[in-house]
Amino acid sequence: MPTARALLAEAVVALQSAGVTSPQVDAELLLAHVTGRPRATLRLLDPQVDPERIAAFDALVAQRCRRIPLQHLTGRAPFRHLELSVGPGVFVPRPETELVVDLALAHLAEGPRIPAPVLVDLCTGSGALALALATELPGSRVHAIERSAEALAWAERNADAHDAAVRAAGSRLTLAAGDATTCAQPGAPLAHLVGGVDVVVTNPPYVPDDAVPREPEVRDHDPHLALFGGPDGLAVIRPLAVQAARLLRPGGLLLVEHADVQGEAGGPLGVPGVLRAQRDPVEPGRAAWGAVVDHEDLSGRPRTTAAVRTGRMPS
Repeated sequence: MPTARALLAEAVVALQSAGVTSPQVDAELLLAHVTGRPRATLRLLDPQVDPERIAAFDALVAQRCRRIPLQHLTGRAPFRHLELSVGPGVFVPRPETELVVDLALAHLAEGPRIPAPVLVDLCTGSGALALALATELPGSRVHAIERSAEALAWAERNADAHDAAVRAAGSRLTLAAGDATTCAQPGAPLAHLVGGVDVVVTNPPYVPDDAVPREPEVRDHDPHLALFGGPDGLAVIRPLAVQAARLLRPGGLLLVEHADVQGEAGGPLGVPGVLRAQRDPVEPGRAAWGAVVDHEDLSGRPRTTAAVRTGRMPS
């Protein structure tokens, strides 16, 4: 029977020819998925692989060569300490989004201790941000909202899978179906939280409608509802920020992930510029946000804007 090393060598050549950007890693992860062995075991021990698993591996490699996302083939996506279930209909969480969690945790650690901090995740998708916060911030109360029924089903599946970890942290996670751009209006799913939220996080749709992603994995498989944000990419972010301003208490923090071209360099078409221009929905004569700061990811690209809620508590 062929060994793992020989199978991987053939798979890497095929994946390279198909334009996959990480052929070695993808081949190892697919073989680990099929055999149930850790990646390190496959590389170091070079075990033999039985014909049934070889056939399954070859089928997955062929699908990956057609640029079906690796995470759709394994059904799993890592995010911080979590392993999430993903597939068609939900946006696959990316490593750069982990910065949002870091910034939220740092903000809450810097101020006076809040015994049961309230956080909201707008456009939750797979539930990645909400679950990371609920499990890493003991005693937190996390509310997550999603418009897509398909994506919400994945979030519910992940919430069920990690329910024990959420409860072990003394936290609570509540998922809701709804539109993030209207979620805090009277009668909307998050209206009961108005003025009482400590942190709002979001990884919203921000790709301009005419900016077709180059990668087939994104273009053909990520749901368009989670990708495209109108003609300038900000059609969701603008009203979403208004809802965040209603939800947050004065001094509360908003964190918005965006494309690297939508940072400070974007001017009025950058997320920092949009937030600085926003008027307070409670006191329209003043700005809704202060201390607007754009943060870089690990590769040095501006990817997350933070803004602190100004003003007084809404009635």
